[in-house]
Amino acid sequence: MRILFVEDDPIMADSLMRILRQSYYAVTYESDGRRADHLLTVQQFDLVILDMGLPGMEGSEVLRRLRHRNVKVPVLILTARDKVEDRVRGLDFGADDYLAKPFDLPELEARVRALLRRGHSASSSQLKIGELCLDTVGRRATLADESLELSARELTVLEVLMLRVGRVVSKDLLCEQMSNMGEEISVNAIEVYVHRLRKKLEAGHVNIRTLRGLGYMLEKP
Repeated sequence: MRILFVEDDPIMADSLMRILRQSYYAVTYESDGRRADHLLTVQQFDLVILDMGLPGMEGSEVLRRLRHRNVKVPVLILTARDKVEDRVRGLDFGADDYLAKPFDLPELEARVRALLRRGHSASSSQLKIGELCLDTVGRRATLADESLELSARELTVLEVLMLRVGRVVSKDLLCEQMSNMGEEISVNAIEVYVHRLRKKLEAGHVNIRTLRGLGYMLEKP
């Protein structure tokens, strides 16, 4: 699950990103409102955590422009502005939830989980290819209705491949997705994870094909 976290306080940002990445979310960080607005026009996210007081462009304007483009991604406002009129304004602009600073980390994590569940219906959170099924919210994979024992990194590789089934996925892209989770992953490590996945998917006739010099492609059975 991809989260865009927009916050201009680097100390708070570092702490919260560490917490989110420990839950195996792929987090993209931005401190400037204008750059965040641009990111939201060129990339897709499953959730936006948005501060209101931002340089470059106010968070409220980022949110207004996002909804004007008819983008339905859930937005959680995270701000020190805790007056009733501020909350009402943010919700009227199209926010899905509002959390005032200071806050408890368990509450933030619970709200993130709730918004991700709300933003993904049961069907859209389930990726299926033949007998292979991946629950992107619950972070659980099954093959022929049998649970697959996958590490967090293997799950991330599998999710990226399943989202692009039938298309080539470069090793660089897989490394980038891992780095968004706060982990520095080498190309050699990616090759190891793909090798492990191949072995675990063999029984379901799901094949990860290697295209030399290009990357990998998850083939439909």
